[in-house]
Amino acid sequence: MRRPAAADLVRSIKSFIISFPFQTSNAEDDGKKVQEFLTMMETTIKEHPLWAHATYEEIDSAIEGLEKYIMTKLFTHTFASSSEDAKLDLEISEKICLLQHFIKPDHLDVPKVFQNEASWLFAAKELQKINFFKAPRDKLLCIMNCCRIINNLLLDISMTTNHTPAGADDFLPILICVTIKANPPQLHSNLKYVQLYRKHSKLVSEVEYYLTNLISAKTFITNINASSLSMDESDFHRNMQLARLASEITVNEPSGTVQLSEGGPPIVRNKDIYVDGNRYPFMEAEARDLRLEDVQQLLGLYRQVVTKYRMLSEALRQLSVDENQLLHVLNNHQCQDVKEKIKQQLEQAGNSGGTK
Repeated sequence: MRRPAAADLVRSIKSFIISFPFQTSNAEDDGKKVQEFLTMMETTIKEHPLWAHATYEEIDSAIEGLEKYIMTKLFTHTFASSSEDAKLDLEISEKICLLQHFIKPDHLDVPKVFQNEASWLFAAKELQKINFFKAPRDKLLCIMNCCRIINNLLLDISMTTNHTPAGADDFLPILICVTIKANPPQLHSNLKYVQLYRKHSKLVSEVEYYLTNLISAKTFITNINASSLSMDESDFHRNMQLARLASEITVNEPSGTVQLSEGGPPIVRNKDIYVDGNRYPFMEAEARDLRLEDVQQLLGLYRQVVTKYRMLSEALRQLSVDENQLLHVLNNHQCQDVKEKIKQQLEQAGNSGGTK
C-alpha cells in the first residue's frame, strides 16, 4: 500500500473513513457500510495490477489488515455507540456481579468431571482480554481462545474417562460458568461489534459456533431465574437479595472477580488482593491512591471487619480457645503440638455442644 502504484487504493480507503457518518449513529447501517466496503475492496485488490500474482493467502492477509485499519480508525464511533448499548452493558455486568456471589457449577448441572478450576480460570482470563483490542478479529480471537480451552478440556476428559461430551449440552453450561467468573467488560457491546463489523465471510464454521454459544450464554445470563437453574425459586430470590446487600458494602469491579482454587497464590489487581477467590480491597493501596468516593466503601468494609471480629472472638471464648495462642499457631507452622491441643479443644467443645 506504500507503493506509488497503490495510491488509488489508499485514496479509496481514506475517502471511506472521512465520509463515514460520524454525527448520526445507526449501528446496523454502519455495519452494512463496512461490509460493503470490505467486499468492494477485496474485488478491487484482486483486480489491481500490484496484486496480479498474489496468492489467496496474501490477498486474505491484505483484507484482514484493511479491516483492522479502518475499524481502529472508526472504533470510537462504532463501538458501544448508543446509550442503549451502554445501559445493557451495565445491566449485564451488575447482574453477573450478583450471580458471582452464589452461582455454582452444580446449579447449571455441570458434571463434576468437567469442573476443572484451573482450565476455567485460563478461559476466563482470555475472555477478560476482549477490551484490550479494537479490531473485530482480535476481539473474536479472545472469544475463540476462551472457547477452545473449554473444548480442549471436554476432549481431554472424554479421552481419559467414560464420559462422552454431548456437544453444546456440555459446552454451553461451562461457557456460562466461565462468563460469570470472568464478567467480561461491555459484553453486549463487544458481541454486537464483532457481529456487525467482522467480515461476514469469516463468521463461519468453528468461529460461528463459538460466537453463537457466547451470545447464547449472554442471553441466558440476562434472563436467568430460578427455573433456569437447579435451584428452588425461594433460594434464588433470597440469594439475589443477599448478593444485592453485599454489593452495597463492597463495590464490585466491572471486570468481575475470577475465583481461584484453594491454596492459589494471591494476585494483585487495581490495589486489591485476591486470595483463594476472596477480594480484599485497598490492601495494596497507599493514602495517595484513595479518593473521596472511597470513604463510604472503606467505612462499610471497616464495619464488616469489626462485626466479623467480634463474632469470631465470642465464638473462640465460648470454645475456650485462647485468641492470642491461636494467632501464634497460625503464624508458626512448627507448633504442631499446640495445634493438636487446640484441635482437641474444638472437638471437645463441639461434642459438648451437641449433647446439650
